[in-house]
Amino acid sequence: MFSCVICGETVTSEPDMKAHLLIVHMENEVICPFCKLSGVNYDEMCFHIETAHFEQNVLERNFEKINTVQYGTSDNKKDNTLQCRMEVNSSLHSACASNHAKSSAQSLPKDGTLKHKAFCSENLTEARTFLKSKEKQSDLTKIKGSIYETMYSPPECPFCGKIEVCSQDMETHVKTKHGDLLDTPLEDCDQPLYDCPMCGLICTNYHILQEHVDLHLEESSFEQGVDRVQCSRDLELAHQLQQEEDRKRRSEESKQELEEFQKLQKQYGLSNSGGYKQQQLRNMEREVNRGRMHPSEFHRRKADMMESLAIGIDDGKTKTSGIIEALHRYYENAATDVRHVWLSAVVDHFHSSSGDKGWGCGYRNFQMLLSSLLQNDAYDDCLKGMPVPCIPKIQSMIEDAWKEGFDPQGASQLNNRLQGTKAWIGACEVYALLTSLRIKCRIVDFHKSTGPLGTHPRLFEWILNYYSSEREGSPKVVCTSKPPIYLQHQGHSRTVVGIEERKNRTLCLLIFDPGCPSREMQKLLKQNIEANSLKQLRKFVGNLKHKQYQIVAVEGVLSPEEKVARRQASQVFTAEKIP
Repeated sequence: MFSCVICGETVTSEPDMKAHLLIVHMENEVICPFCKLSGVNYDEMCFHIETAHFEQNVLERNFEKINTVQYGTSDNKKDNTLQCRMEVNSSLHSACASNHAKSSAQSLPKDGTLKHKAFCSENLTEARTFLKSKEKQSDLTKIKGSIYETMYSPPECPFCGKIEVCSQDMETHVKTKHGDLLDTPLEDCDQPLYDCPMCGLICTNYHILQEHVDLHLEESSFEQGVDRVQCSRDLELAHQLQQEEDRKRRSEESKQELEEFQKLQKQYGLSNSGGYKQQQLRNMEREVNRGRMHPSEFHRRKADMMESLAIGIDDGKTKTSGIIEALHRYYENAATDVRHVWLSAVVDHFHSSSGDKGWGCGYRNFQMLLSSLLQNDAYDDCLKGMPVPCIPKIQSMIEDAWKEGFDPQGASQLNNRLQGTKAWIGACEVYALLTSLRIKCRIVDFHKSTGPLGTHPRLFEWILNYYSSEREGSPKVVCTSKPPIYLQHQGHSRTVVGIEERKNRTLCLLIFDPGCPSREMQKLLKQNIEANSLKQLRKFVGNLKHKQYQIVAVEGVLSPEEKVARRQASQVFTAEKIP
């Protein structure tokens, strides 16, 4: 062991003593020999070199351990401690007093580093140079010689057992012959080594290893904390984005539903834009503004309309009568390709006017059906000679039927109100109105196609059976007493007034369409009807391809008891379905 003569600190080897004297007693600033780090104390510099320059410092450590093995036991060192102190102190004092600092660079080993502690200072270069120079020449040569003579035996190679004269030769031998073995620390060293379980770094001190591992843990904990915070922020942001997207989607869906509902309201006349009267007045005013109608004509028509609405009777301006009789004459004298034809009872044709264009087809078809019933004596007791009502009057009559309790579900769908609106009516409203008048009728629902390409041959067969009880042996033209049939499909309704049976056994319906104007229907009143004029009436199986059809067929008169039963049955409205 070597003790410092200045402060009394004990070290284990001569290189450690030199490093101690140079660092502690000759210069205050400590600089890293590998990266020139400065401004730290001795212990901090030790930790820095052990952690940052471990691989670079391994070789220095191995040489130090080899020298420790060569220089003998600690007992021999104790015997020579005093002499080492005196000689080292004398040589250092002479080195500090010398003015030839630049020539002392050879006083340290050839690699220019300090063993074990491995510290250097830019301000100590002259002192080191001086020490090395003197060691080779006179002063330090005496010290080294006396130490070798009194303390050490010739060094022996720890790998192959070869003995060298001095330690420098042994270092050279080890570097050249056993350099590959110096890459790893010696396992037989008295000082234990500790491996970092996280990065594999080798530490010579347990406390240093603990501090090193704590740094790992702090860094990992910080990263995990940052990750958790970032993850929490990401989740919060994702949640906010999802909520915003949901709100936007719900808003768009609500807007779309509202637009579709408004379109349906407008389509079915529930948009509160006025009814028959308002539409008729607006259309006449438009005609006046365009110069197509004289103002005096406008006021005359307005007065007629107001009178008709006041008494609830249709003004008859859209009616065409005598068509059934004209058809009877035509089939008697022409239509050679027709084998049989069955016509309904007498019926008048009513077409839509400017007051109900686009939504009044159901009302017009009811007028056609009622015109036929009014000319049939079997229904005089029910109808009591009532005239054909105008459209606003029909709306009022349906509302009265709802008030009696007929079809409450249909009433609620139309908000229990028709007057002053453009609301469409269909088979259910016609059935409720006829039943409230004690007219026996039935609804048949052809809810799906019964033929190829979306056709409905069962519908044609049902209508044929309705108009004809015995087909064989009957004349070519049969004028029945059966009322016309109300025919409803999506978006429109028409009236069936007869059916043809062709010679090729195909069937063809004869239909009155309220969309057909009077000038076209009046062509059928000519003495010699052209075959082309019947095209607007004839509908073959291939012409009716809507998904669903409903018909209202009149079958007679109801007794008061039957009317009550039908009203009760309409609470949950059901129709006969085919197929």
